[in-house]
Amino acid sequence: MGMRVCESAITLIHRCKTLAHLLQLHSLFIKTSLDHHPFFISQLLLSASAISLPFATTFFHSLPTFPPLFAWNTLIRAFASTPNQHNSFSLFRLLRTSPLNPDCFTYPFLLKACARSSCLPLGGTLHSLTFKTGFCSDRYVGNALLNMYADCHAVSSARKVFEEMTVKDVVTWSSMIAAYVACNSPLDAFRVFHQMGQTNEKPNSVTLVSLLSACTKMLDVRAGESIHSYVIMSQMEMDVALGTALFNMYAKCGKIDEAVVVFNSMDGKNLQSCTVMMSVLADHGRHKDVISLFNQMEDMGLQPDSLVFAVILSACSHAGLVCEGKRYFDRMVRMYGIKPSVEHYGCMVDLLGRSGLIQEAYDIIKGMPMEPNGVILRSFLAACRNHGWVPSLDVDLLSKLESELGANYVLTANVFSTFASWKDANNIRVAMKQKGLEKVPGCSWVEV
Repeated sequence: MGMRVCESAITLIHRCKTLAHLLQLHSLFIKTSLDHHPFFISQLLLSASAISLPFATTFFHSLPTFPPLFAWNTLIRAFASTPNQHNSFSLFRLLRTSPLNPDCFTYPFLLKACARSSCLPLGGTLHSLTFKTGFCSDRYVGNALLNMYADCHAVSSARKVFEEMTVKDVVTWSSMIAAYVACNSPLDAFRVFHQMGQTNEKPNSVTLVSLLSACTKMLDVRAGESIHSYVIMSQMEMDVALGTALFNMYAKCGKIDEAVVVFNSMDGKNLQSCTVMMSVLADHGRHKDVISLFNQMEDMGLQPDSLVFAVILSACSHAGLVCEGKRYFDRMVRMYGIKPSVEHYGCMVDLLGRSGLIQEAYDIIKGMPMEPNGVILRSFLAACRNHGWVPSLDVDLLSKLESELGANYVLTANVFSTFASWKDANNIRVAMKQKGLEKVPGCSWVEV
C-alpha cells in the first residue's frame, strides 16, 4: 500500500461529512485493504460515530480483522451519549470475551452511560470490576466513579470514592462540590472547597459555578461576593457559565443592580445567559428592561426559543403591555415558527384577563389546540371576578378545574356571587362541604 493512498485516505476521512461519504470511504477501504489496518479502522470509526452511528456499528461488526481497542472504546463512548446506552454494555460484554482487555478509557465511558440512565446497580458492578482489574486507583476512572454516584444521587458513595482517591485533581474536587450542591447540601460543598484550598489545588470556572449555585440556594450574598472577588483577583476569565452563575446569584439575593453590572461586563453572551437575565429582570419587576434585552438579543443574532418567548410574554402580562404581548405572540408563531405551548397560551390569557379583555381571553382558551390546565382556568376566573364580567361560558369549562382543590370551589363560588347568582354559589359551597374539602389559607414566607 503506497504512501499516497494512506495520505489520501486520511484526508478523505477528515473531510467526511455525510453518510454518502462514509459509504464511498468504506468501498475504498475494501478495495485497498485499509480495513485490515488498525490505525485507519480507528480513524474512520472516530469520524463515522459522529455522522452515522448505525453505519459505524455495521462497519465495526463487518471488519475482516479484529478491531483495535481504540475502535471498541470509540463505539462504546458514542453509544454512552445516546438514549441507547445498553449498546455500550453489550459491546463491553463482547469485549471481555475477546483477546483484548478494557483499559482506563473504557470504564469512564461505561460509567457515563450508567450516570445518564441512573443505573446505580450496574454502576456498582462496574465499580467492583475496577477493583478486580486494578483500575480503581486510576484518576480518570475515579473521577468517573464519583460522577456516576453523584448523578445517581448516591452522594455518600461518591464521598467514599472521593476519600479513597490518593490523587485528586481539580476535576475531582469540583465533582465532589457539585455533588453536594446537587443534593442540596451547600454547607458540605463549602467544607470540601475549604479542604481544597488546604491542598493548594486552585479552583477553575466549573468549581466556582457550583459554589455560586450553593450561594444562591443559601441566599448567601457575602459568600458570593467573596467568590466574585476571587475571580477578579486571580484574573480568571469570565466565561459564559461563570458569568451567568454570578449574576444569577446576585439577582436571587436581591442585588439586581449588581447582577446587571456583571451581565453587561460579560464579553460573550449566549441564548441561555440572555434568557436567565430576562427571567431575573422579570422577577424584579423590570419588565421594560426585559423587552429591551430581548431586542438586544435579536440584534446580536441570537434566535429566541420557546422559553425566551414565555419569559417575554409573562413580562408583558405583569406590565399590562397588551399590544406588545400580542405582537410578540404573533412574532413567535409567524417569524420563528414556534408552536405555542400551554405556558404561552397561559401568559396570553393572563395578559388579556389582567387588562379586562375577558372575552378575548375566553376566545384564546376556546381556540387552544390542547385542554386548558387548572392554572389557566383559575387565572381566567380570577379576572372575571376582578373585572365584574363573565362571558357566556360553556357548561363544561368549570368541570376542567381540578376537583380536589378546595380553592377552585371558593373561586368559582365567588365568581357566581359577584353576579348575584346566589343559588349557583351556594350549590358550589355545598358540593365543597360534601367532599370534605377546605381552602388552604394563604400565607407568605419571609426568610431572615
